[in-house]
Amino acid sequence: MIKFWSYDREYKKYKKIILKNIDKTINRGNIFFGDQIRNFEKNFIKKYKAKYGIAVGSGTDALLISLKTLNLKPGDEVITAANTAIPTISAIINAGGKPKLVDIREDYLIDVTKIKKAITKKTKAIIPVHLYGQMCDMDSIQKIAKKNKIVIIEDCAQSQGAKFKNKFSGTFGKFGCFSFYPTKILGGYSDGGFILTNDFNSFKKIKRIRFYGIETVEKTKFKNKYYANENGLNSRLDEIQSSILNFKLKKIDDFIRRRKQIAKDYISKLSSTNLKLPLENMNNNHVYHLFTVYHPKANIIKRNLDKLKIHTRTIYPYPIHKMKAYSKIIKNKKNLKNSEKKSRGIFCLPLYPELKKKEINKVCFSLKKILKKI
Repeated sequence: MIKFWSYDREYKKYKKIILKNIDKTINRGNIFFGDQIRNFEKNFIKKYKAKYGIAVGSGTDALLISLKTLNLKPGDEVITAANTAIPTISAIINAGGKPKLVDIREDYLIDVTKIKKAITKKTKAIIPVHLYGQMCDMDSIQKIAKKNKIVIIEDCAQSQGAKFKNKFSGTFGKFGCFSFYPTKILGGYSDGGFILTNDFNSFKKIKRIRFYGIETVEKTKFKNKYYANENGLNSRLDEIQSSILNFKLKKIDDFIRRRKQIAKDYISKLSSTNLKLPLENMNNNHVYHLFTVYHPKANIIKRNLDKLKIHTRTIYPYPIHKMKAYSKIIKNKKNLKNSEKKSRGIFCLPLYPELKKKEINKVCFSLKKILKKI
């Protein structure tokens, strides 16, 4: 069996170090907001060349907390792509906003040429989703946002380490939101997330919101006291996960190099087929969180691969506006045709650093054989 994703090989490789770090952490007697999270926050900020940042309980919380700083009022709109994860949309709604969807390009990223038409007087923010390991056209998005005075909140759940014009994902907008869900490039063994920002006032606010609205930065008489300065929530990255992520952060460049090598092997071996393979856009450093391909007969291909015990996944099989929870909320459904088309034909091949050469060869050989028959 070739799994789509698995943490077991990585865990076996680093098991001794991880368990040693966990044991040290527990024996310190501090499970929350101790040295491990402080060190991890410091190292993450330094790695991605931002000024400030905080670790939170999940990537979803990272988006929600960032959006809550905007104090959205009923009817306020937040623009994002139709081809995104549910949490991008749920965060907008739970922060009090209304999602406004824009169609995608052939590379599955938000179509910047269609953003302007989506902007209204009620537009407060835009969430560009850097999907599959590649960044959106941030030059264009920044120009649009500046001209229309709207906030950029980057969804970097799938783009950690990616660059646009040699600048890291998560450092273009007011906030950059990351996920440490186990499948991510930097994954823990539980949920986790991070918010980067270069604005000190925004940093103070997200830090308050993360911890019940309690002030932990500003020097006031209520600093670090059990007193809510604003309505917040509880979003913690614990010390154990922080110790794991801090160790794995040191390995992140190796993880990305291996992902890029696997993607290169896939492209080399599958370029002769009629699969639509991923392309690395100009000015981009693609980190290949996922290797997403397109074929009109994707369902047949996936079923045949599954029979051969080669697992694939479709990310994402349903555009947001096609889901029951959001179909009545989303109004601009007629202009999302490419998102609908792509969702019917995309699927992702196994890709993670511990994937073996013989497994890559088997996936490619099997795919070629299947494609000849359909």
